[in-house]
Amino acid sequence: MQFADFQGRAESQVHDKDIFADAQRYAYEYMDRVAAMDVFPSPESLALLDAFSGPMPDGPGLPQDIIKMLHDAGSPNTVAQTGGRYFGFVNGGAAPAGIAAKWLADVWDQNAALYVMSPIASKLEEVCEQWVVDLLGLPAGTAAGFVSGSSTANLCGLAVARNVLLGKYGWDAGLRGLAGAPPIRVVAGEQAHASVGKALALLGIGASTIEIVPTDDQGRMRPDAVPPLDSTTLLILQAGNVSGGAFDPVDELCDLAHEAGAWVHVDGAFGLWAAACERTRHLTRGIEKADSWAVDAHKTLNAPYDCGIVLCKDRQFLADALQSTGSYLEFSDHRDGMLYTPEMSRPARSVALWATLKSLGRSGVDTLIGHLCQMTRRFADGLARHGFIIDNEVVFNQILVRCQQADDTVRLLDRIQASGRCWCGGAVRNGEPVIRISVCSWRTTSDDVDECVELFAECL
Repeated sequence: MQFADFQGRAESQVHDKDIFADAQRYAYEYMDRVAAMDVFPSPESLALLDAFSGPMPDGPGLPQDIIKMLHDAGSPNTVAQTGGRYFGFVNGGAAPAGIAAKWLADVWDQNAALYVMSPIASKLEEVCEQWVVDLLGLPAGTAAGFVSGSSTANLCGLAVARNVLLGKYGWDAGLRGLAGAPPIRVVAGEQAHASVGKALALLGIGASTIEIVPTDDQGRMRPDAVPPLDSTTLLILQAGNVSGGAFDPVDELCDLAHEAGAWVHVDGAFGLWAAACERTRHLTRGIEKADSWAVDAHKTLNAPYDCGIVLCKDRQFLADALQSTGSYLEFSDHRDGMLYTPEMSRPARSVALWATLKSLGRSGVDTLIGHLCQMTRRFADGLARHGFIIDNEVVFNQILVRCQQADDTVRLLDRIQASGRCWCGGAVRNGEPVIRISVCSWRTTSDDVDECVELFAECL
């Protein structure tokens, strides 16, 4: 195929708009039916995936056929997490304004690395940073980097902490690396999220060197069990236990850490947003005393994927740990987003985040989080009335539920997942299997919750 022919075909598709109209129509069809779809694809739907197998074609395909194939065989094989009955992982349901803004941003196809690459991405990052810092009650001037998710946000925040703590010895990690570096201490709770351990390993801090602090029966770090801290210590706290939703006593632990000159990082992937809601703000008391934070907008806030945020009280520390240099890079007097993320080339995540925040406003964020908590409480109360054991204190949007017998819990989860009417995940707590329910979507209604409660009873 001659390049001129390829170019002509592409230009024709851009001008005719037919494939974009098809994609829009299929997207609308999906939106209309997602609430009634099987939450997890049926075996019949999964069989359609075979259509994607086979060798790569020798020549070009018709774009209309490609988009249709994605809709016909792909749409039925999505997990309906944007519906109201998905409670498996902490996956939010994307708000309409965020989805629409992301569509537009996809057509813009901006690289958000530098202001000169995308003034609009730069401006919206600047605005989102101010809004998020204000919503969460963090210190004025706190810097934000917009990354793929809280796993990367944790990596960034912990990299800053490592470098700052080594700097207290006069050791420049960016210049000298880690070989021969003086030791720093890492203290974390025994139920810290797996992404924390992964981030530390990538930063050259092995699991065997971490000082593990026992937690209480809800997974909260016990202040009385924290070892003596010092100025070479990184203390990692959790705002929202991934299973039960519990929050470490951040206020008390930050005071302990700062008396010793330690650095505090808070992993708040879904729970940090509790600070933006009147009814849950008490859970994050003292959160502003930390030094760095990780949070996802695509969880509790219901922004579209992917949008994680790393926040750091000291802007220069964040930039020093993450920035790159090169003679070809054109930095500006405006915000250059690559200074605050490990990525250079990256999508303009700020567009969908800005639209989500703009559409909600401060009161809308408060209402959304309050609604998720209300639906969680309704779910837990309904299950308890049917005799199920609620195995955690329901403080935010997480429920751990089980039957009297472990085997019954396992069978119950299998039946629920196979039903197509609801999807929950499993976990292990105190050596016993439990069912984990995460209420994260704005689309979840009282009817959805009541239907799922009855499903639990039926499947038992």
